[in-house]
Formats: sequence, structure tokens, C-alpha cells
Amino acid sequence: MSYNGYFTPISDEITLTNENDTTLLGNVIRSHTRQKGIPEYEAGSIAIIGVPESRGNVLNEGCCHAADVVRQKLYNLRKGGFDIDICDIGNLIPGETLNDTYVALGHIMSDLIKSNVFPIIIGGSHDLTYGQYLAYTELDQTVNIVAVDSRFDLGMPETPMNSDNYLGKIVLHQPNILFNFSNIAFQSYFVGSQAIEFMDKLFFDTYRVGMVKSNIEECEPIIRNADILSFDIGAIRHADAPGNINASPNGLTGDEACQLVRYAGLSDKLTSIGFYETNVSLDINEVTSHLTAQMIWYFLDGYYHRKKDYPIRNRQSFLKYRVSMKGAEQEIVFYKSKKSEKWWMEVPCSDQFSRYNSHHIIPCSYKDYLTACEEELPERWWQAFQKLN
Repeated sequence: MSYNGYFTPISDEITLTNENDTTLLGNVIRSHTRQKGIPEYEAGSIAIIGVPESRGNVLNEGCCHAADVVRQKLYNLRKGGFDIDICDIGNLIPGETLNDTYVALGHIMSDLIKSNVFPIIIGGSHDLTYGQYLAYTELDQTVNIVAVDSRFDLGMPETPMNSDNYLGKIVLHQPNILFNFSNIAFQSYFVGSQAIEFMDKLFFDTYRVGMVKSNIEECEPIIRNADILSFDIGAIRHADAPGNINASPNGLTGDEACQLVRYAGLSDKLTSIGFYETNVSLDINEVTSHLTAQMIWYFLDGYYHRKKDYPIRNRQSFLKYRVSMKGAEQEIVFYKSKKSEKWWMEVPCSDQFSRYNSHHIIPCSYKDYLTACEEELPERWWQAFQKLN
């Protein structure tokens, strides 16, 4: 599709870098400028999309201005030891209504994903995750969403869409293509026990920030199972990311945030990522914008080191382990990649849930394998089993 009329070009002030320094990202990213127009993209490319939309914000007005400031920081980072193929399409022109913006974002992302192009969205408020989700309704694809957020954003169903209730709107959306939702780094005093119980009833996965900090490696299989990753910068503590009205003394560190998005980059399954709620009007010395840019850099580092070892595609590259459970009717089958040494496990799927058959091989960790060897059901396996049977 033609994107003319959908995007504004990037200003010369942002794209202006030292032209003689070929190591700068700004000199290798193909950007939408007034002189060159919207760049062409090919299968395997990454497309950066700025979305200056914040009409759905809750108390974080100003996050609509993040894209250009984050770009400026990103363009001045070094490209690292990997070859890149990135086009920056520019900033999506907000629709007449907020819903128009969601629909336009979803339509454009759907076109990119069908062309095997990976969209990186720089928001904007967190409700733009709904636009990400709409892309997959056009693709008629069941999806897993992972949100890194200090809150659940369930909200009240009767209130208009905003950044505090987008997840509730996704759950209620028809047709519903959401298979699983996982929240990483929530803080209990922001969500309450009733919200946690509600998420459990939906068989959604929730992981407290303390768990992430004590064992961040266990987040890798969670992220590896996602099709969509949505990152609310408010999940990062104020000391590392002051540019957000919801930033608090506790939360992820900048290092931890970068590690999580690098996991996302490494995942062959993930097909879109969004960075939301960076508020330049509240920022101090643009440190939050700089951190967001560095997070994108870490995502790129992971993306360009993908192993292409998702089990469904090629099981010949895997070692297969069968673990018999005492007193159970069936065994658990594990797969270990010969390329990356990552683990997956197979979960049986009943005929009535056959449309979710693509979700029956789920990422796991070596710890899950050891748990099964001790004749205990891994929690990940049991959660998936309840959804598929």
C-alpha cells in the first residue's frame, strides 16, 4: 500500500548527523525526509513508526512528543557489530478521532507484517497497544501479548478507551484473537489482590517486579512466546526514567529494561514492539528519551542475532527429551535447540481448541525441564494445558 498522506517526514534537524561517520545509526537508517520521500522497504527490514498520539493518556499528557526526541538520541548511537536494514517511515498523522488512529496504525502494521517487515512503534500513550492488536485481527492470527508495565491496565469496560483500560478493551474485542497475555514487572500496591485474582481466572500470566529482579533470565521464555511486546516506560524506576508521570521510586532499572527488550529482539516469534509513555515535558536532561533509544538499540542487537530456531519450523535442529511423570497419563516432551540451547515443551491440545494448535509448543527454561525430572508439573506447562484443554 502507499503510505503517502499517512505520515509526516522527519525534520532535517533530527537526521542531521556527521555524514563521514558511517558507524552512526542515523547514517545507515533510510529516513522519510521532505527531499527523499518515504523510503522503500524489503522483506526482512525493520520499519520505525512514530505515533504522536496521546488523546488516550491518563495524566501523562506530553508523551505524544516523544518520537522525534527519541529518534534524535537513536540516530546518534553507534550501530554496533551488526549489519542493519532499517527504514524510518516518519510520524503517523493522528486521525480525526482516537479510534481512527488505532485503525490506521493497525492497518499499516498489518501491511508491514504481511510483507515480513518488523514494525517498531515509538508512542505516544500506552493505549496504542490496541492499535498494535488490531493489526493481527486483519491477519486473522491468534496472538500472545506481553506487556512490561507496573499496572495491568484493565480499567472499567464502560469507560472510553484510554491508557489505563486498553487491555480490558482487547479482552472484550470481537472477534477475539488473544490467546494469552503476560504482564512483566507489575507492582502489587498499584494493582491490588482482586486484579491479580481476575488475571488468574483468565489464565493470564503475571510476574511481580521482584521476581524479574531476582531472576531476570526466567523472563526470557515469557517474552519468547509473544507475538506483540508493549513496553510502558512507567515500569522503570524514576531514578532511571523520570520522564513519566507514573514513574515511582521502585521499578526496573535501565539495565533490566534493556535486557528484557534484547530478549524480545532475539525471539523469532515476535513480530512487533511498541515503546510508550515517554514524556519529554517531564524528562530531566532528556535521560528518559536517551534510555528509550538505548532500549531500541538493544532490541536491534537481539534482532540481528536471531537464530531462526523456532521448533515448529525445523525440528531437525533440536534435541528431544521425554520426561515421564509418575502417576500421570502422559509424558512431557521437551525440545532443546542445538543452535541457541534454548528450551521448549510440548503441551497437548484437545480437538475443541484445535484453532490454538500453533500454541501447543511453548518456550520454557532449563529450570522447567529440571522441575519435570523431579516429577513436578512445571507451572508454565500447567497454565498452557488449562488453556488448550
